[in-house]
Amino acid sequence: MIQAKTILNNKGKTMKLGLTGIMALTSLVLPIIVKADSYTVQSGDTLSAIAAAHNTTVTDLAEKNGISDANSITVGQTLSIDNSENSGAAEEETAAPAEESGLNTEDAAAKEEIAQHESGGDYTAQNGQYYGRYQLSVSYLNGDLSAENQERVADNYVNERYGSWTAALAFWHANGWY
Repeated sequence: MIQAKTILNNKGKTMKLGLTGIMALTSLVLPIIVKADSYTVQSGDTLSAIAAAHNTTVTDLAEKNGISDANSITVGQTLSIDNSENSGAAEEETAAPAEESGLNTEDAAAKEEIAQHESGGDYTAQNGQYYGRYQLSVSYLNGDLSAENQERVADNYVNERYGSWTAALAFWHANGWY
């Protein structure tokens, strides 16, 4: 027989929780208490988005977790995130850390996920009239194909069209393009 547990809510009133309530409460509180030394892969996650969200690199995560194919992670897989050895220095394959790019962590992860979907993170990827890391129309780039210009133009495009990289990613998930 499972007994209900009595707890105090934020207004000082008591309430009873059954097993389901206790499990739900634990799932909300535990991530706050536990240090983020690991991460469980969720549906839709990419290694690059996880790396960006945890201020590390795809290469570092792959090495620490014995991943030979960065495009092959599975839902439920637990990844070691401990990045005490990694100062968060960006590599070519990942976006700049949120502090450097002026984006919050969620937007930086969304931006990186879009880049991985669009070009595999490659600044020289080509697909017809679309070019670079974010597969922008060549006309948007005004002849400047540099990584810096691609970043600047992509940020402007997303801000004008969606307001944030997070909103652009939501649109991408719904439509397969942004």
